[in-house]
Amino acid sequence: MRTRPLRLLPLLLPALLAACGQAERLARVGRDPPLSELADPTRDPNYRPVTMPGPGLREAPSNNNSLWRPGSRTFLRDQRASQVGDLITVLVSIQDTAQLNNRTQRARVDSDTMGIPQFFGLQTRWFAPPAVPATLVDTNGAQTTDGDGKMNRTDTVTLRLAATITQVLANGNYVLSGKQEVRVNAELRELALQGVIRPQDIASDNTVRHDRLAEARIAYGGRGTLSDLQKPRLGSQLLDIFLPF
Repeated sequence: MRTRPLRLLPLLLPALLAACGQAERLARVGRDPPLSELADPTRDPNYRPVTMPGPGLREAPSNNNSLWRPGSRTFLRDQRASQVGDLITVLVSIQDTAQLNNRTQRARVDSDTMGIPQFFGLQTRWFAPPAVPATLVDTNGAQTTDGDGKMNRTDTVTLRLAATITQVLANGNYVLSGKQEVRVNAELRELALQGVIRPQDIASDNTVRHDRLAEARIAYGGRGTLSDLQKPRLGSQLLDIFLPF
């Protein structure tokens, strides 16, 4: 009797998770999605320092009696980001197009017949009329599968995002982390970005293209009334998971 609650736990767990999601939506009924507070990216529980292979950091040689500073692009001070905490503007321009057509057809027909005409002289006793020992088992089967799948997707994201240098690696590359939230009416749009860049890829106006980021992690989504309408209901999601057909 004591083990019944443990057996019911896998069945109750989806309901508990669904209740948590519903509670979050009920908490903001009549209100717009709240903006997140500004925080240090390195204090996020999911933050992990990045380790990348590369040579050690080399110091720039000093030139005596020279107005030119190694690493600078002008005679004035280099305004590009170079230290932990500096900001870099990341230019995000994603244009992704994918097309996929897949067709699968399969057909199968089976026919089996099994009989026991003679079985130690006992067939007349075991198989009394109207049973026929010669056709004791007769099976027929037919199976047909016809699947057609098609995907046509086009994604376009163009925006600018200011990211913060959270770490300087041993080879001089920078680890970036940035997040942006924009609320329009009752819809909150979120953009999160992480990656590693080279100092040489930073333009003179302190910008860098997103395709220059190594280990890039770019997430763009939203929360609010429109996003809720686009998501399937919890019941539909559970049926998609558990229904075998």
